[in-house]
Formats: sequence, structure tokens, C-alpha cells
Amino acid sequence: MNPKRRDRLRDAAIEVLAAAGGRGLTHRAVDAQAGVPAGTTKNYFPTRESLLAAAAERCLEHYRDVRAAVAPPADRDGLVALLRSLLEDVAGPGRARLLAYLELQAEAARKPALAAVLDPIAAGDFAGLELAQRAAGLPVTPERAAAVTLALHAAIPHLLSGGPATLAAAGLDDLDAFVHGVLEAVYGAG
Repeated sequence: MNPKRRDRLRDAAIEVLAAAGGRGLTHRAVDAQAGVPAGTTKNYFPTRESLLAAAAERCLEHYRDVRAAVAPPADRDGLVALLRSLLEDVAGPGRARLLAYLELQAEAARKPALAAVLDPIAAGDFAGLELAQRAAGLPVTPERAAAVTLALHAAIPHLLSGGPATLAAAGLDDLDAFVHGVLEAVYGAG
């Protein structure tokens, strides 16, 4: 099978998940999104489960690409800039990928095989963000690093939905202040 077409279909599946949710993910919808003849997606991914797994694998590939491009911060200010840029990506260029990822996580709650495909993404966040905190010179413990990561993860759905009152209530209307506040709450003033 054609690897470029396979990737095009997996990318289209992510776009469909982002736009229409899990219930909207059908072979026909992916065919339409990818601009391929009807039945093409079914030839590559014969079942809905295989289509979900393909989208999850593509999310993992995109995650690894983004993670590989991130340089470790040299200090606390660099860490603030890194964390802010990760949060800015949620409502910006990474929006479709993250919406699809959340849809896939909901499906994974009932499908252990899908959960296994997605697990490296969250596990990688915990490990990668702990390393970033260490590189910034913070007095890291596993618990402190996890608290920062969990705060960022908790912000994602709110940034995606973008409700102004919720963003203001959570402090997400000012991402610099939000990141500084999280780091101050976990590590003290810096």
C-alpha cells in the first residue's frame, strides 16, 4: 500500500475527529476529508478500530516530532517560555491534533488496545516536562514535576473550548501569568 496515501488518510482521520468528534469518524468522512475515492479508507483500515488506531498512531508520530524539536530550557525564564509556547499551541496550530487526541482518549477508556497506543504520549509528557524542569535548574522531585504536568494537562480542554469566563477564572487568559503561577505554587517564587 502507498505510504503517502496512508499518511494522508491518517491525517484526514485526525481532522475528522477534530471537526466531528468520535461519532463522526467514519470511513466515508475520512475519504471525503482526504479527497480520495469512496472506499479508499476502508481498503487501508478495514474496521473502525483499525481507523482509530491509525489516527492514534499518527497523533503519536506528531507528538514525537514536536517533542524532538523542543530544546531544553537553560533557566526558569526559558522554562516559562517553553510552557507558554506549548499552551499557545493548544489553541493555535496544534488545535486539531489535540482535539483528536482528546476524542481518542475518550474512545480509549473503553478500548484497551487504543489506550496502549496513546499511553506513550502522556507518559512522554511526564518524563519530558520533568527533564525540562531539571534543565531549568529547579529543585525537582517526581511529585513536583507531575504537579506541573498535570496543571498543563488540565488547562488543555479549557484552552480548546475557549470560554472567556472559564479562561479568566482559571487564569488562562494570561498564559505567562498562568505558567509563572503554576511554577510558583509548586516551587516557590523564583
